[in-house]
Amino acid sequence: MKNLIVASTSTTHGSSYLEYLTEEVTDLFKNCKEIIFIPYARPGGMSHDAYTEIAATYFKKLDLKVTGLHTFKNATEAIINAQGVFTGGGNTFLLVQMLYNNEVIQPLREAIYNGLPYLGTSAGSNICGPSMQTTNDMPIVYPPSFKTMGVLPYNINAHFLDPDPSSKHMGETRETRIKEYHTQNTVPVLGLREGSWLRVTGETITLKGAHTARLFEPSKAPIELESGPL
Repeated sequence: MKNLIVASTSTTHGSSYLEYLTEEVTDLFKNCKEIIFIPYARPGGMSHDAYTEIAATYFKKLDLKVTGLHTFKNATEAIINAQGVFTGGGNTFLLVQMLYNNEVIQPLREAIYNGLPYLGTSAGSNICGPSMQTTNDMPIVYPPSFKTMGVLPYNINAHFLDPDPSSKHMGETRETRIKEYHTQNTVPVLGLREGSWLRVTGETITLKGAHTARLFEPSKAPIELESGPL
């Protein structure tokens, strides 16, 4: 039975790292003594060790030990034996490339379907959909495939932004880009705003947090989804 938290971001305005998710994260990993952190997305280009230390500092408050996946000789085996997994944000292209290079993406998918507690934020949430094609990140590397885990029935657009009516910015809105995606693809896209997350238990997906989410489907008007079961 799937057991996930899929969050738009690790940090909301005015709060520290993962602070706003502490109650949910405590429940998610309640049966774990140690979790594996996947630091492959490397926000700002920081090292795997430095990124893992950020996660470890937070989880130490919850009496959970964190070990970076990059420290294991066999990443596939580490995922198979993991009690829980957290994949942090950063660059989704780099994350997906590293997951494929280390032969992790399929074992992680299978472990999630078998009940592995999984926390994803930002890029770590993007990989929960069928593909990473609706990420906001620059393609700084070329992964072997855009296909990701598919443990959700739609792609995620993390950090979803609504147009600012007072802005003079002339570039594409997030909604415009998602609609462009749907000229070539049929997978629904969920725009997940800052401070919102999905709690997945089995096949039940519940939207939580302070904001609605926006669901995009091909040839249909977008729908605002209220907090609660989707």
